[in-house]
Amino acid sequence: MVLGPDIAERLNRARADLRAGVPVVLTDGPDGALVFAAETLGAERFGAAAALGQNVLVITSRRAETLKTPAYDGDLARIAVPAGAGPDWTRAVADPASDLMSPMKGPFQHLREGSAGIARAAIALVKSARLLPAALMVPREDAVAIAARENLTTLPADQVQAALSAPVALDPIVHARLPMAVSKAGRLHVFRPEDGGEEHYAVEIGQPPRDQPVLARLHSACFTGDLLGSLKCDCGPQLRGALAQMGEEGAGVLLYLNQEGRGIGLANKMRAYSLQDQGFDTVEANHRLGFEDDERDFRLGAAILRRMGFRAVRLLTNNPAKIRMMEANGIEVAERVPLKVGHTAENADYLATKARKSGHLL
Repeated sequence: MVLGPDIAERLNRARADLRAGVPVVLTDGPDGALVFAAETLGAERFGAAAALGQNVLVITSRRAETLKTPAYDGDLARIAVPAGAGPDWTRAVADPASDLMSPMKGPFQHLREGSAGIARAAIALVKSARLLPAALMVPREDAVAIAARENLTTLPADQVQAALSAPVALDPIVHARLPMAVSKAGRLHVFRPEDGGEEHYAVEIGQPPRDQPVLARLHSACFTGDLLGSLKCDCGPQLRGALAQMGEEGAGVLLYLNQEGRGIGLANKMRAYSLQDQGFDTVEANHRLGFEDDERDFRLGAAILRRMGFRAVRLLTNNPAKIRMMEANGIEVAERVPLKVGHTAENADYLATKARKSGHLL
């Protein structure tokens, strides 16, 4: 009988802990460390962490580049937290909100010896929790004993990396008829990851045959554009335009993936918007936050299409990366169908950046 959580379920538990400001313990062979999300670390726990020994702040190479400090581990930098520093120092290094007002954060003392395996897993874990990609680590030989005493979630770093890079297993939960303005023959399918994470949706129009390429769109959730009618992006018009085209043809599937802000979450997306107001473009803003250009996982869309019985699509997209990802995951893209809608004066620079830096066909 197996009642306890597996690695994927423990990962979900760890994400919830980090979002609440609770540390987790990551191990790498005999090594171990307490890991806190820099964004949610409060003063009391910061003081407790400082009392346990040398604290190390881990940031991504993208954030290190902004701070003009080396990333000696390639994709990340390990920075010794100076004596007397508090959580405000940690957040100032992790969060670019005040960069223009106080650009000089260093000089930094870097850790360059030993394995960066735990640090790398820590960054991957806080990213998956949709937090700022920065983590405070406290290396301790007795980290596992501390975890047992304090009832902290413990995870092997290599298993964290493997689980986060593995394809997400999705189960169909329910589907029901949903008449819509674009088509009375609508149906909504709900899919849930096996680890209990965020659900994703498929909107099916009509009864598209499974043995022919289906008109399809991979649409990432955009609260500001889809719901509020934001003029800073073209997401809302793309959502409505795709559904309208499917309604006109009488068949199609729109996959609504909960990957807000290109996979960084709504809070970080608003941080990026704030940086854009300071003059940075959308890619530069993501990099200053410590993220890559696009953190989304389009394997989710391919997995849902396969579960619904589709093997080929006519893909409504301007993004060649979506085509490559579909084909790499067993979905044939028989045709790219352009979706050029929603151009406004407010999003002209945003769309130009997507074309120039992300290769969108606009």
